[in-house]
Amino acid sequence: MRRTRRRDNGPELAVRRRLHAAGLRYRVAYPVPGQRRRTIDIAFTRVRLAIFIDGCFWHSCPEHLHHPRANSAWWVVKLETNQLRDLSVTAQLEGMGWTVLRFWEHEPADDVVRAIAGTWSALRHDLRRQSRA
Repeated sequence: MRRTRRRDNGPELAVRRRLHAAGLRYRVAYPVPGQRRRTIDIAFTRVRLAIFIDGCFWHSCPEHLHHPRANSAWWVVKLETNQLRDLSVTAQLEGMGWTVLRFWEHEPADDVVRAIAGTWSALRHDLRRQSRA
């Protein structure tokens, strides 16, 4: 478990590099408001857009889910707790007006960036329209 990086892992870096190349600026490991130990992988604070790149194992990807055989009862509880925490963080952020996008680590980075850029653009457009009114 120590080998798994919380941030700056391969899928996250691939997405961040492409976002930066597209001219989008963001915050990395941005703290979830009101939760000391939870962070947003990539945050666009002005438009309140939170991006999470979830690892297939740790977040129980339905496509790649497998439970270790050793100590399986503990792992089932651990992975279910991770899923519940993800739901809780998403609900909390949405309750605070954030838009939350979650992607799996196996999704192509170009597809992820297209989805993020489209959402960011729409939110930025809405923010500009609201400030004019």
